[in-house]
Amino acid sequence: MVNTYPEKYFSQIHETLKNKTFENSPYKMFTRTERGKEREIFKLPYFPDRIIHHCIMQVLEPIWMKVFIQDTYASMKGRGIHGGVKRMKQFLKDSVNTQYCLKLDVKKFYPSIDHNILKKIVRMKIKCKDTLWLLDAIIDSAEGVPIGNYMSQYFANLYLAYFDHWIKEEKKVKYYARYCDDIVILHASKEFLHILADEIKRYVKTNLNLEIKHNWQVFPTRTRGIDFLGYRFFGDYTLIRKTIATSFKRKALKLCRKSEALMKCDICMLMSYLGWLIHGNGHNLLKYGFNQTGNRIKATTERGNEKIFRLCY
Repeated sequence: MVNTYPEKYFSQIHETLKNKTFENSPYKMFTRTERGKEREIFKLPYFPDRIIHHCIMQVLEPIWMKVFIQDTYASMKGRGIHGGVKRMKQFLKDSVNTQYCLKLDVKKFYPSIDHNILKKIVRMKIKCKDTLWLLDAIIDSAEGVPIGNYMSQYFANLYLAYFDHWIKEEKKVKYYARYCDDIVILHASKEFLHILADEIKRYVKTNLNLEIKHNWQVFPTRTRGIDFLGYRFFGDYTLIRKTIATSFKRKALKLCRKSEALMKCDICMLMSYLGWLIHGNGHNLLKYGFNQTGNRIKATTERGNEKIFRLCY
């Protein structure tokens, strides 16, 4: 409907913002389980909320991007998972200074974000009173920051942005990477990392009203590997996470046994796993998975599918 009469709907949005009568729509909520964790997902209607969120981020994203350090990757244009993977591989080339890893994350990060602290952080860069009124209305629409809300990913990154600067500039940490609230720090000394972990716990509690999960760890990188961004980094080689590898094998076998012809969605699913595998040392897994489905892919007639087969072999 918005696509049919855009001027009408944009005019309505303009009036509600100009008169400050805009109210956040009620959220639709559902639960999603990922890796054994249940997450409550929040969803807003396309009109007017999601349109407003996308419009405001057209203006604010360039401002906030200047706040973020290079080594934060979640929901960042031109970075993302594979940008982080590339960076981790670069880190681990310095084998002397990356012997140990501190890995930690925040307890219930999104629901625990403090609105008052978030508003203060927002005001460090945004001064327009009308813009702040709208941002405050969005922030106060739910407890914490709702997962699934378009602006939540930006609020979450912004909430930890000055923590990133503290780590890099005050603690002088060279090898640091963050994806949302998953944090990896590499160093030559495990004693340094243990001391730093205590300082981080104090910092996030005092400045951000957050808690670090009790299962934080310091461990040797080469013998154990770093589980981060869906991969396991061992320095000289990189494997995809075991759960992803197992899922790939299971789905490849399922497609092999499928009685009817492979659908386009089946090929796209295989290509999504190929996207994971080509960024790691997964030749044997790739060969196993596509040996199961290779003949099925050969049997298809689409040129795109033939290209997939050539990529896999």
